[in-house]
Order: sequence, then C-alpha cells, then structure tokens
Amino acid sequence: MTSRRRGLFLTLEGIEGSGKSLQIRRIEAYLKDKGMHCLATREPGGTEFGRALRRVLLHKGSASREPLSELLLYLADRYQHLKEVILPALEQGITVLSDRYHDATRAYQGGARGIAETAIETLALSLDLLEPDGTILLDLEPELGLARARDRNQLQGSSLEEGRFEAEELSFHKAVREAYLRLAGRWPERIRIVQACGTPDEVFSRITPHLEEWITTVLGKGL
Repeated sequence: MTSRRRGLFLTLEGIEGSGKSLQIRRIEAYLKDKGMHCLATREPGGTEFGRALRRVLLHKGSASREPLSELLLYLADRYQHLKEVILPALEQGITVLSDRYHDATRAYQGGARGIAETAIETLALSLDLLEPDGTILLDLEPELGLARARDRNQLQGSSLEEGRFEAEELSFHKAVREAYLRLAGRWPERIRIVQACGTPDEVFSRITPHLEEWITTVLGKGL
C-alpha cells in the first residue's frame, strides 16, 4: 500500500469491558518514556466525521439497521480515520495506538452479526485498508467483561450515549469473543492474546513483552 513507514501501527482489541482504553493509555505512557512519539486514537471516533458516526453507531436508543448498513458505517469511519489520522502520523515516524480497528469489524459484524468474511475482506481490499504491525487482544470471559462495561457506563452516566453493544445478549458477546480467538489463531504473529483478568498492573505486565518484540522486529530498535 505504501513504502515502509517509520512509525509503528499497534491496535488493541477485545470484547466490551476488556480494559482497552485503560491499557492503551499505559502503553502510550510506556512508549513515550522510551522516547517514542505516540498518538493514541480510537474507532469509531478518531476524526470529527468519526465522532458523528460514533453517536449513530453506539447510542443505545439509535434506530435499527441492517448488519450490512452497520458494516458500511464502520468502514466509512475507518477509511476516514486511516486517511486523516493514521497514515499521516505513521509517515511522520509516529507510533499509532488505536483502540479498535478492522479486527473489531471481523469479530462484531462478521462473527456476531453473521456477515460473510468474503464480503468484509472484499470491501477492505477495495478500500486498501492497512493491517496493523501488531495487535493486542485482551481476552476474558464475556460475563465478566459485560458486567465491567455495564458498571462503567452506569458510573459514567453513558448507558444511553454508548451502551448499544452492552445491551446485546450474552450470546452475542460470546460470539464476538470466539471470533476474536479465531482471528488470533489465523494471524498468531500479529495478534497476541493477553489475559485481561487481574489488576491493571498485572495485565500491563503481560503486554510489555509483546511491545518490546514488535519494536525490535518491526522498527529494528530495542527498548
């Protein structure tokens, strides 16, 4: 797609309540302490356009939509995010950390909504979507993740604003997790499974060896 970038492109994935937002802040601080320039972003919502879509996609009371319609909205957000934020940062040598990216679509719209993999990948190919250099998959039991996410939304008063997926049945979240694990089996070098149970410090200690490996192998520079 492009010539070799100097920046590292890392993503965090996982079911609702797996702790992605917390750990991405820790990763950002950790890499900055090592002298790396970092940009933390998210999907949906990494651009102004994406923030408008986020309200549509995640609002608990939003209008119903066909799975394919939902897929196209996420891809629109991703394409804008890639062109406006991710690629320009990578080309400047900045490490990009994204809270969710295309694996989320593969897991949620593919694994849980039932859209065929061929349809998702054909659209991704037509958009020339960039694959990350490395992906941390924060894995835990859906029951625990869902309880965490619902508690968080209640505490933050965001159950309506961003509670659409938390309102799904447990079976939906189990399907998302199973899809993520299949993706990790398909791309084991890129997607690393990290157990998300335990304290934030314990989880982060499981993440750091993967960060060190990717920086060494992808950027050719040790920590």
